[in-house]
Amino acid sequence: MLKLKHYFKKFWAPILLCVGLLFLQSQSELALPDYMSDIVSVGIQAGGFDSAVSDVLSIETYNHLYVMMDEDDQKEFEDAYRFVESADLDEDTKEKFPQAQKQGIYELKDLDSDEFEDIEDIMVKPMLMVTSIDSMDVNSEEYQKQFGSLPAGMTPYDAIAMMDEATKEQMFSQIDTQMETMGESTLKIAAGNGVKAEYEKLGCDSATVQNEYILQTGVKMLGVALAGTICAVACGFLASKVGAGVSRILRSEVFKKVESFSNEEFNKFSTASLITRTTNDITQVQMVVVMFIRIVCFAPMMGIGALIKAFSNTPSMTWIIGLVLIVIFGIIGVAFAIVMPKFKIVQSLIDRLNLTMRENLSGMLVIRAFGNEEHSEKRFEKANRDLTRVNLFVNRTMSALMPIMMFIFNVVTLLIVYYGVKQVDLGNIAIGQMMAFMQYAMQIIMSFLMIAMIAIMLPRASVAADRIYEVLSMEPRILDPENPKSFDETKKGLVEFNNVTFKYPGANEAVLENISFTAKPGETTAFIGSTGSGKSTLINLIPRFYEVTEGSIKVDGVDIRDVKQHDLREKIGLVPQKGLLFSGTIKSNLKYGAPDISDEQLEEAIRVAQAKEFIDQKEDGVDSEISQGGTNVSGGQKQRLAIARAIAKNPEIFIFDDSFSALDFKTDAKLRQELNEMIKKTKNTVLIVGQRIASIMNAQQIIVLDEGKIVGKGTHEELMNTCEVYQEIAYSQLSKEELGHE
Repeated sequence: MLKLKHYFKKFWAPILLCVGLLFLQSQSELALPDYMSDIVSVGIQAGGFDSAVSDVLSIETYNHLYVMMDEDDQKEFEDAYRFVESADLDEDTKEKFPQAQKQGIYELKDLDSDEFEDIEDIMVKPMLMVTSIDSMDVNSEEYQKQFGSLPAGMTPYDAIAMMDEATKEQMFSQIDTQMETMGESTLKIAAGNGVKAEYEKLGCDSATVQNEYILQTGVKMLGVALAGTICAVACGFLASKVGAGVSRILRSEVFKKVESFSNEEFNKFSTASLITRTTNDITQVQMVVVMFIRIVCFAPMMGIGALIKAFSNTPSMTWIIGLVLIVIFGIIGVAFAIVMPKFKIVQSLIDRLNLTMRENLSGMLVIRAFGNEEHSEKRFEKANRDLTRVNLFVNRTMSALMPIMMFIFNVVTLLIVYYGVKQVDLGNIAIGQMMAFMQYAMQIIMSFLMIAMIAIMLPRASVAADRIYEVLSMEPRILDPENPKSFDETKKGLVEFNNVTFKYPGANEAVLENISFTAKPGETTAFIGSTGSGKSTLINLIPRFYEVTEGSIKVDGVDIRDVKQHDLREKIGLVPQKGLLFSGTIKSNLKYGAPDISDEQLEEAIRVAQAKEFIDQKEDGVDSEISQGGTNVSGGQKQRLAIARAIAKNPEIFIFDDSFSALDFKTDAKLRQELNEMIKKTKNTVLIVGQRIASIMNAQQIIVLDEGKIVGKGTHEELMNTCEVYQEIAYSQLSKEELGHE
């Protein structure tokens, strides 16, 4: 994947925005268990009071709390509250605390966060002590045991106030020891209940306070969840856009690169493989890019954040998460070892399936003609079965991870409940904290599971990325020069071969050897020879589909290696052996090389190519539809349309690579006659590769090839007298009378 990082630079802004949104989403999801814990622990268990610090205190409670403090704490306590006479109370306070109107109350001052934390630490112990004493029944055995020895009329608070500092300190020390056994959670809930009792003492409806707290916390929880959802949706949209954008650029770059390939590079990749790389492989990369942005960035934030939260809130239970992570990594490691080797096999099997399908479809007529449908079906079935078998193995292995992980989570849930209940009983954690820890454990497990899923998918995407990069990094052997030259207009249409030798890449023997000739404007140069003599290869050297090994080829007096390929091919009108038509209309195909041609010029090209008769017979004429590859026209019609397309371009040089083979003799003769008349007017250079003597015998220059060498050069009459190879070809096709030779 890193090899393709260059194509991600354009999308750095949305990627960074996605990371920011994912951070916000993770923070919102990490906050939800805390809100849930507050609702259970504070809202339900503590009655909606989340602190030992009460906003208001009655005079009696204030005095009782004051007694329960040492001198330093008393000073801070006095600084934190101010007394408000009943007459000075505002209407809201009177309405909320009706009993305050009779005596006045102490109100908490506006404190900053540090001051509030300090006063909270001070008030936990006194609030618990006061609540404990006030909740006792004076006639109970417990009260009599602790305070029954007090003189009549003396309260426990009077007794404590009369103690000297040493005695009071000793008592506080014993209370501290008892409080340590209660656990932090129990202390917090008990202190909250103490504040609740004080509110009720002042006439406040504590049920309303509780409901308001639960409602406010629930609304905050919903707001945070909504914010997380918005971030998730926005991130999903941006990630999809980035993935689609990257795949669009990759497809475009692969297509441009393939267009720049010479035949040498095309021979290194099969058509089926290039199609697979452009579609399936890029889709794999797109899918992983989207998931990478959404999961690989998000999962660590969630996993690490949940781990920190779990450790800070309930450190006594974090060993459970450590244990489950070890188990998860072990399972993922086994899955990796099993699945990863299969991914490379999958891609090669997709190539094989595409190749088999393509060959079966393109060769359907041949398959039917030879009655080999059953063999083709078996061949396709084997490729399909092999791919299915490997895919099923991979998918079954990966799909097994989810139920295994869910089983692990259920076991972890039972373990958390079993151990957590004991911690709740000891007062170390609250029920809400245990529930929050359960959610954190789920978030941690799911985060590592998501990372595991990506890690499993990444190797396959990496294979796909390597295959894409293999195409993109392929440097064409045929390149434009850094300082291209211009054509010599005084030698327009002149084609010169100077001692040209050509070898296919990796071959030891030359296909063409020491080829030299000159094709002049206004003349026809024909090539003939036995099959495999190098005729088509020679023709393919002119537009630089292949690069010459030795020697040089000049067009318009300039070596073709010194000009741009586009400029060179603009001067050439090529009709290949197999006329290829594109899906569209007859007109769109004919105007393929000359989009600005007029209708009159188009009609002339159709007339010269002898295509007018069958085009006029069609209901829509030149607007008739052509299917992909021209499968809805005959071979002869296809060749005539390909010839008309080349003529419509009006190039300097015509190259006909055995382009009359599908024409009947009458059409062939008439087409060549019209072509010769056109050439006399336009002075085009014509190069014809032919198999039929009748198609080339009127050429001004005929070059005879045999095993890659020129064995004859001249006119028809000259070659009939001097070239044995030409004579053999000629006599095998025509009689002496037809050849005009005795």
